[in-house]
Amino acid sequence: MKETLEYYYGLDIESIEELDGKYHFKIENQDYFFVFYNRGIEELEDIINVSNEMVKKGINVHKILINRNNSFLTKVGEYNYILFVVSNLNEEYDIFDMVKISEKLVLNNNKSNLYRNNWGTLWSEKIDYFEYQVRELSIEKDVVKNSFSYYVGMAENAISYVNNTNMKYGGDAYRIVLSHRRVFYPNYKLNYLNPLSFVFDLEVRDIAEYLKAMFFQKDICFCLDELSSYLKIRHLSLYEYQMLYARLLYPTYYFDVYEGVMNKNGDEEQLVNIIKKCDSYEEFLKKTYLEISKYAKIDKVEWIINQH
Repeated sequence: MKETLEYYYGLDIESIEELDGKYHFKIENQDYFFVFYNRGIEELEDIINVSNEMVKKGINVHKILINRNNSFLTKVGEYNYILFVVSNLNEEYDIFDMVKISEKLVLNNNKSNLYRNNWGTLWSEKIDYFEYQVRELSIEKDVVKNSFSYYVGMAENAISYVNNTNMKYGGDAYRIVLSHRRVFYPNYKLNYLNPLSFVFDLEVRDIAEYLKAMFFQKDICFCLDELSSYLKIRHLSLYEYQMLYARLLYPTYYFDVYEGVMNKNGDEEQLVNIIKKCDSYEEFLKKTYLEISKYAKIDKVEWIINQH
């Protein structure tokens, strides 16, 4: 890989290391990452345009470099890779930073290839595929077999909630802003300002994903305080409050690890740690419902409200 990078980018690299599937090296205290391009080719132009727009607005997103062929993509074997430079990669962004950054780029028409917000359809298609996988491939994966139906049930609750919300409140006001495929906690710059993570969606997408990730690192009270802080600074429409709760219902945290397990680059033990907290997460969902209900009369999920 070192020779490939030196050839295509004219760089003088002393050493290179592989870290979580990313090839990382430093030149003059700058961090470079050479990563698999995991987006559609049709999205590349929009990703570049969004990155350039964010730089103009003072947000220091990772700079994507062009190779000797004047292309952002570099072919290695059968796969495309992309090289970017990151400064201050461990800079952390909290919920207030996230709101400020998302406001920098609002999508006024829904024509971008990065546009999402068809959650019900996307989630349904994913669940159908996961169910097929489990039927066909999970014979030796006891943790998956014993937990999968519970999290599919949670996902189906979330899908119903989204579909009902779209039917009942879809005409409410809402904004489509710069969002991310995933948000982690802690929310470091390396992930958060990675252009390969950019999508356009409801602002509450990132907030919900941030809170879900936080739940597995912090206690419920800490997470609720963060939610409360967010709700105090944002006046949302009823549609957005509902979609915030729908996103909290959907167990991204389980399915992301599940996919790693099924693709043989993850450990079932990671699922065990998630499963152990399922009762606690139900309690969190009840309390988030009560917190959001201070601002809007959102729909109940009866079994969550009544169970504890």
